[in-house]
Amino acid sequence: MSAYLFGWNPIKFAWEDLEKDIREVYKNGKIIDNWSVASHKRIQPGDKAYLVRLGAEPKGIFGSGHIASEPKLSVRNGRHHYRIDIAVDVLLNPDTERILTFDILKTGNLSEQTWTPQASGISIRPHLVEELEGVWLNFLGGHKHYGSVV
Repeated sequence: MSAYLFGWNPIKFAWEDLEKDIREVYKNGKIIDNWSVASHKRIQPGDKAYLVRLGAEPKGIFGSGHIASEPKLSVRNGRHHYRIDIAVDVLLNPDTERILTFDILKTGNLSEQTWTPQASGISIRPHLVEELEGVWLNFLGGHKHYGSVV
């Protein structure tokens, strides 16, 4: 399985409905959210998606899900870029909950990955996908909301 990293910087983009979206994930098991994607030529529905908070502390992975659509060309401010839908099935509030921080992500083999991408939707190195998923599931196993869900 391929996996991709999608960056969110709260300094540049406020996620106004984050708490509402978190409640919806708890209630319905997922939300569909639209993100820009740099790796639009390779990404496929069903691939794994990880959401990473950048720009403000705490920084790290705060959500995950699966790609739910083919990339679609979009135009914003006269610039062309691709967007995809993500079925987000884990979503944490970095301001009120523990997230998987860079101090963990930058250890061992995972240190080979760029965790602060310049563009959203970059590929996670294939040989790290399984290890990342294991670390994420282990982290969620100790999380107050997801311990029994995952």
